[in-house]
Amino acid sequence: MIIERVDLYHLRMPLVSAFETSFGRIQSRHCLLLVVRSGDLLGYGECAADRLPGYSYETTGTAWHILAEFIVPMILGKDLSNPADIHRFTAHVRGHPLAKAGLELALWDLFGKLEGRALVEMLGGQRRQVEVGVSVGLQASPQRLVHVVGDYLDQGYRRIKIKIKPGRDVKDALAVRRAFPDIRLQVDANSAYTLETAVRLKPMDDLGLLLIEQPLAEDDLWDHSRLQAELSTPVCLDESILSARHARQALEMGACRVINIKPGRVGGLSQAVEIHDLCSSRGVPVWCGGMLETGVGRAANLALASLPGFSLPGDISASDRYYKEDITYQRFVLNPDSTITVPSGPGLGVNIDPAALKSYTLNRLTLPG
Repeated sequence: MIIERVDLYHLRMPLVSAFETSFGRIQSRHCLLLVVRSGDLLGYGECAADRLPGYSYETTGTAWHILAEFIVPMILGKDLSNPADIHRFTAHVRGHPLAKAGLELALWDLFGKLEGRALVEMLGGQRRQVEVGVSVGLQASPQRLVHVVGDYLDQGYRRIKIKIKPGRDVKDALAVRRAFPDIRLQVDANSAYTLETAVRLKPMDDLGLLLIEQPLAEDDLWDHSRLQAELSTPVCLDESILSARHARQALEMGACRVINIKPGRVGGLSQAVEIHDLCSSRGVPVWCGGMLETGVGRAANLALASLPGFSLPGDISASDRYYKEDITYQRFVLNPDSTITVPSGPGLGVNIDPAALKSYTLNRLTLPG
């Protein structure tokens, strides 16, 4: 398949409500939409980089630069045999996994449409509905947090994740556990602790949590291994796992017992599947994390989470959890059993709403072959 043109769109999407983590508080989400053309076919991909370098060093600005100046020109006019070919052409570009993942996703969509195959089939997925949960940001008080969690439970979500940070951790989790003693509950620190301050997380062992996600620094496997040895609750790594190599090292040194796989963070779906396969071979549970994706990225996450090793509910909430209006015509809704149906159309199985895309576009760039 010859890649003839790539269009980049910088989007700003207003959120239904503000979302706060240890990184800060946001009321709108920035991202990049990539549109790859080959003949009469268009493939859509989403780069999940945000405006600020909190979760990752990559931002919409750096991703725009690296895609426009380096990565996209490397594939324009090239004949690709499969989506993972992008990594062969861009192998000497260090880092920038979110940028690469956005372009790779557009290629998966393109090849799926060419072959008339859904992404779930191309990846080897086995489920048509995947179990999901909801991620709840920091709230003004434990009482407010309990109220918000209750609302999501009423909507049908059966797994709750709450964000924590020093000073807003055990008390918040305890309030939720006391209010809802039987729910599946997990917490996410987004690297807010050091090995020394993480001692305050020890009482979490008494709360029956599914896991404690990324308590320590994003580039630290060793201290996570020391912390996991002190906790009976499984530590789950997110930001620390950028490749299958990192996943292997983390498991070999006992740095975690669960891995959160985000295709954007690891450089694309092909790498995400590789990590899934590694963890499955070792009996390690994985789940699919979310990055406030539009319908484009959400469709991809659902297809990925349909693979058999994804045994824990993912952060792939319904579209209306984050957006009153999405850029896709398709809206993902929560089923009564806390699942969302995986798209079955060719490629990603979603179509872009041109009017919505126009209304949220801050900048556009066309890169012809």
